[in-house]
Amino acid sequence: MNKYVALLAVMLGAVIPACAQQEYGLKFSSLINDNLSLENAIRIGLENNSEFLTAQQEIIIAEQKVNEAKFRYLPQFALQGTATWYDIDYPMVLPESVANRVLPGSALTRTKDDQFFGVGITATQYLYSGGRIRGTLKMARANLKQTQSRYEIIKNAVVLDIKKSFYQLLYAQHYEKLTQEVLDKAHRWYAKTQGDAWTKIQIRARLAQLQAKRNEAALQVEDARRRMLISLNKELNASFSIRGDFNPVHTDWDLSHLNLWATEFRPELKSAIYALEADNIAIDLALSKRYPDIILNGSYEKLGVDDLEDTNKQISLAVQLPIPYNFSEQIAQKKAQQRKSALRRAAIEDKIRSQVASGFANMAFWQKEVLSRQEFYQELHKLLVQAEKNNSKQGVAPLEALLAYEQAAADYLDALRLNLSAKAELEWAIGQDL
Repeated sequence: MNKYVALLAVMLGAVIPACAQQEYGLKFSSLINDNLSLENAIRIGLENNSEFLTAQQEIIIAEQKVNEAKFRYLPQFALQGTATWYDIDYPMVLPESVANRVLPGSALTRTKDDQFFGVGITATQYLYSGGRIRGTLKMARANLKQTQSRYEIIKNAVVLDIKKSFYQLLYAQHYEKLTQEVLDKAHRWYAKTQGDAWTKIQIRARLAQLQAKRNEAALQVEDARRRMLISLNKELNASFSIRGDFNPVHTDWDLSHLNLWATEFRPELKSAIYALEADNIAIDLALSKRYPDIILNGSYEKLGVDDLEDTNKQISLAVQLPIPYNFSEQIAQKKAQQRKSALRRAAIEDKIRSQVASGFANMAFWQKEVLSRQEFYQELHKLLVQAEKNNSKQGVAPLEALLAYEQAAADYLDALRLNLSAKAELEWAIGQDL
């Protein structure tokens, strides 16, 4: 039985590291495999974005501040020990950093040069604070919510940038492939130029046009790759490739539903709401200064001259009422800040509705336009295949037709890019993937 248990332990010891390595490979193999999907591109872009990573750390800091605020409900303990060598002629009080202890002068001690020792523990508990401790915790939680909203704002902006770069590169790659195919077809058709001098000039000019389009398409691919690397925060000489569907997309949602989603999901609006909440808490904190603090304090000490033979014990109940000179100014300032946040929230709501309406109109146009251009492109493609089979390639007319076909295909590909980008912008406007 022990042999079987040992064998099982060995097998698990071999399998678990292998699984861990597989997960590690799946997580970080995107650029190794040189085959990025949109999801992998977004993940890598977020992992490498310094502003996004900074927002993550800000959330951690805000969470710790919430925990710190919770500790204010608990008694505050202090443990302290002192050893003092003194030579004084008159009693003195040690500084606060060494527990405010009293040293007797030489008239109270046997000799002029003495030692003083003390150890003790002190506990302080706020019994009542006018809501300041509770308000501090509420303020820390409101700050955490604002920080999480800023994190989502940065995340959404990074995702939108990566999506648009990804679609731009997909478009550039398909357009380069299209221009190369059209150019190759033209060269096959006109391997030997026929006709008079005028016809040859026209043919040569059309071929040069197609070659220029091919060269421009190659430049667009390089620009799109560079933009993609910038969006991914990778080195500009990094080698990678992408894969993804380049097909029309559409949405059936109406504007009222999208506006409702935007009010629920847009982090900018949430941030404005949390800012207003923080201003309300700040007013409550300012008003709480009208109320006293009731503090319970207790301590236990062992102390003495040259040894720890004496004991001190005490329990104190203190009432502290702050009297600030700028109390009314603080209240007025906090109320003005509250009104400012309310106006800012209203402005953000109007801006979001405008962005959703603009994104919806843009999406509605391009999801129809792309289908119209697709239909026209497919029709020209069928006619081109038919003409290539049944007609001779003489004169300038075939090249003119090929240029018209190339332009229709390019318009369709560009509409595809704009259709996909419009969907990405609409998703950003409502703060949620469709």
